[in-house]
Amino acid sequence: MRFLPVFLLFLFLFSKTSTVQANDRPNVVFILTDDQRWDALSIMGNEHLQTPNIDRLAEEGVLFKNHFCTTSLCSPSRASILGGLYAHTHGVVNNFTDYPRDLPTFPRQLQSEGYSTAYIGKWHMGEDDDSKRPGFDHFITHRGQGKYFDTEFRINSGERKVIPGYYTTVVTDLALDWLQDQESGEKPFMLFLGHKAPHSFYYPEPKYEGVFDHVRVPYPETAFQLDDKPEWIQKRLPTWHGIYGPLFDWRKDFPDTSAEGMLAFENMTRAYWGTILSVDDSVGRLYSYLERIGELDNTLFIFTSDNGLLNGEHGMVDKRTGHDPSLRIPLVVRYPKLVSPKFPKVIDEQTLTLDFASSILEICGAEALPKTQGKSWKKLISEGDPDWRTSWYYEYNYEVQFPYTPNVRALRTDRWKYIRYPHGDGSPDKHMAELYDLANDPHETTNLINKPEHKELVAQLREELDTRIKESLDGREDKMPIDQGIKGELPDEKIR
Repeated sequence: MRFLPVFLLFLFLFSKTSTVQANDRPNVVFILTDDQRWDALSIMGNEHLQTPNIDRLAEEGVLFKNHFCTTSLCSPSRASILGGLYAHTHGVVNNFTDYPRDLPTFPRQLQSEGYSTAYIGKWHMGEDDDSKRPGFDHFITHRGQGKYFDTEFRINSGERKVIPGYYTTVVTDLALDWLQDQESGEKPFMLFLGHKAPHSFYYPEPKYEGVFDHVRVPYPETAFQLDDKPEWIQKRLPTWHGIYGPLFDWRKDFPDTSAEGMLAFENMTRAYWGTILSVDDSVGRLYSYLERIGELDNTLFIFTSDNGLLNGEHGMVDKRTGHDPSLRIPLVVRYPKLVSPKFPKVIDEQTLTLDFASSILEICGAEALPKTQGKSWKKLISEGDPDWRTSWYYEYNYEVQFPYTPNVRALRTDRWKYIRYPHGDGSPDKHMAELYDLANDPHETTNLINKPEHKELVAQLREELDTRIKESLDGREDKMPIDQGIKGELPDEKIR
């Protein structure tokens, strides 16, 4: 019997140690916006749009200056974020395909290791499917795009009901409600909050209507520098995805090439910025709540977007193309146990949507997914990584529902951008390729593809692009649809 007190003491110490270890695992708050360009933050240089709460995350953590999506389209990019795989690997190559339920995700892995997990907001994979997805204890979403006002939500596959109010505010309220239920501290939590903003059609919260009315927003200079660009870009000008088209209903009479037509473009851009002001408020509310309950410094707080947005560059709106405004997105991360708020960091290396799963799981001390095509940036942040990528490739497949962009395969190195447009049947490319010197021409104004002095470079970049694609395919074929050309009809209203 004399061993009983010692045994009880051992159990007590073991249980305390286990509790401490569990509490040492960081919470995760992952905020995902929709279609937010890299420069739609004040900390990334936007002189008109002020985002102090998002900026604060970077000022107390890490600002990634060169973060990119590998497919600039909502569903494929969201799938890549969840599982760390290219679109051709996870199979979500359009906006109508759901994430395969048998594929691992980082939320699913965290859930299996004791995390309480929630997804709240815009899921946008599977279009009309708003049922609960694997990996989440709590799941609130809606069908399709949702609406800026009075969206019909579904909670844990229950009845659908309209929740009155502005979308950004509503999902933030729902997120805070769920976080309050986690205050017992029995489990670390992982909250994934998906905003609708700033996806078209752009409707700011009433208090932010007119905030940017004084700001002039002319077409970018590159909108008119098209002589050395592929012909398909000029054909896109009067379409749904061109600057002379309807501009997501901001222009009623189109095509419009007049100077007055630019007013619709300005109004569209102002409204786009206005929706982001509410997102910044949301970040501030979550920050304040975590600070109030004492969990802020034990939370891996991530703010990013699914893809970028062309806003007049090369005469285009929307995304999908291989140009930087389409694929470059914001990323800020705050986690004091990785980077002290007193000594924030800026990361210049190229990071990708593929990297989230590996990074989050490693920082949380969780087991890695069986297969990912990204890399963890934990080492890159903490001590630097001499083996970090110096090039990567981008992919997009032609969509018959949105026939305004060809198949795209592009290589982005630390200096060069090479874009080609495969026809889809193995025949020679029918569109001119593009080559940009990003070091000297970051706005991609001058296409160097036909310059004789770059002939050898083009061959080298093409070979590297083919190598990157082959590596990621792992013996499979790079399948893509046939490019049916740029067309002028508007997309179905249900999928805009």
